[in-house]
Amino acid sequence: MQTQRGSVKKVFTIGRYFRRKFGEDVYKVPLSIQGFTCPNIDGTVAKGGCTFCLNESFSPNLAKASKKFYLHPDSSENPLLQKQLEQVRVQYRATSRRLAGKYGVKKFLAYFQSFTNTYAPFETLKALYEEALRQPGCVGLSIGTRSDSVTEEILDYLAELSREYEIWIEYGIQSIYDETLEAINRGHDSANVKEWIGKSKDRGLKVCGHVIFGLPAETEEMMLDTVRESIAWGIDSIKIHPLYVVKNTALAVDYLKGRFTPIDEERYIKLVVESIRMLPPHISVQRVTAGIDDDTLLAPEWCRCKHTQMKHIREALKKAGYIY
Repeated sequence: MQTQRGSVKKVFTIGRYFRRKFGEDVYKVPLSIQGFTCPNIDGTVAKGGCTFCLNESFSPNLAKASKKFYLHPDSSENPLLQKQLEQVRVQYRATSRRLAGKYGVKKFLAYFQSFTNTYAPFETLKALYEEALRQPGCVGLSIGTRSDSVTEEILDYLAELSREYEIWIEYGIQSIYDETLEAINRGHDSANVKEWIGKSKDRGLKVCGHVIFGLPAETEEMMLDTVRESIAWGIDSIKIHPLYVVKNTALAVDYLKGRFTPIDEERYIKLVVESIRMLPPHISVQRVTAGIDDDTLLAPEWCRCKHTQMKHIREALKKAGYIY
């Protein structure tokens, strides 16, 4: 999954993919739209959300029992639609202008990032996606979702858009082990992920798979198995995240009671390097770590500074013969 430069291999990052396809940089513009939630939060498939996810349904102190409106695919109306369309415009324009000013970028992908961005009535999704595509410099979409929250209708529509635009669908794979998915209260099994990745690929859509290293009770081999199987399922790109613990989550309870130990940085970086080694040349890399630098982070401390994480990852990759 690398390009050669002498004896050193360049990791095929998503930036290199875009430059190869468009002849220039393309940046993703993250969008967080009010009213979206998740079937694992609203009780459709489970309650409380994934154990590592900070959300109101697990944290009564955050909940405002009244009166928030959340979308569901069967919602008969969407009173938030005009506000959501405005959020698309405002967020896209603010971020794209900042990126254009800082880096000279002219092309962008609208990235529907927060919560489950296919979990709404079809007409709402069409309105939001098409509003994003109307924005200046927007060449496509990247849509973050869960495999249990897409439909044949949505995939058919995205396939139509992909004839003219760059369309990505991002699935949270997390782990291929059902016992792990059950332990984190995921709400679906790995067969569901495999099925919908396959259906997405059958329609010619580009798929990015998210995997997490450091999930409860997983060995290094189990984590690498998830990468291997994700490759076999046909992903086009990968994001790798460490599991970190934030306050007001079920995982935080386990951590504070000594029932969960986060992955250490050395082990995590070793797994990232091994994952890069096994990726075939056509699979791009969108992310190799994640973290959060605020007072919600409980552990591990090394996830606090992404700059330092990336420095250590780049050093480890360089020793292994790769440039990120």
